[in-house]
Amino acid sequence: MLAFRPGSENDHMPQSAPLKLRPAQIGADDDALWAMLQPVFRAGDTYAMDPDIDRDAALAWWQGGAHRAHVAHRGAELLGSYYICPNQQGGGAHVCNCGFVTAPAAQGQGVARAMVSDALREARAQGYLAMQFNCVVSTNTRAVALWQTNGFEIVGRLPEAFRHPQAGFIDAFVMYRKL
Repeated sequence: MLAFRPGSENDHMPQSAPLKLRPAQIGADDDALWAMLQPVFRAGDTYAMDPDIDRDAALAWWQGGAHRAHVAHRGAELLGSYYICPNQQGGGAHVCNCGFVTAPAAQGQGVARAMVSDALREARAQGYLAMQFNCVVSTNTRAVALWQTNGFEIVGRLPEAFRHPQAGFIDAFVMYRKL
């Protein structure tokens, strides 16, 4: 189902090793999480995050507050992570929000797809009635396609709401799905 690319740094993991998901362990998973978050945040092309965010602030944001982080792994190697949290407080707390990141060497191997399935299951288990992504960058076509494949609809377009480092001011989508 989820194969490794030949020649990748992950070749040492057998292809038959199952992909597993679990809650992130603050402290124990920090180095691997930062290794995934740093290139994504530094690129500045998918998250509305300061590209110069430091390690401690990035980890505190990903795992802190109302965020409940999970990791995807094969053996001891972390291949991806997502967080889940209420999208709003009070009257909007029944809708959750999530963020996803995949390790560079694990991209294209179905890790994000597995995390989305797990996040949807986890959201239902936590009693959420819907999931919403507030700022899906329009040029992030792989993410848009993955969300749509999983039943999300573009319910809003925010004109020029994201400053992309190469493309300039581009649109961002609000994507939503009932659970």
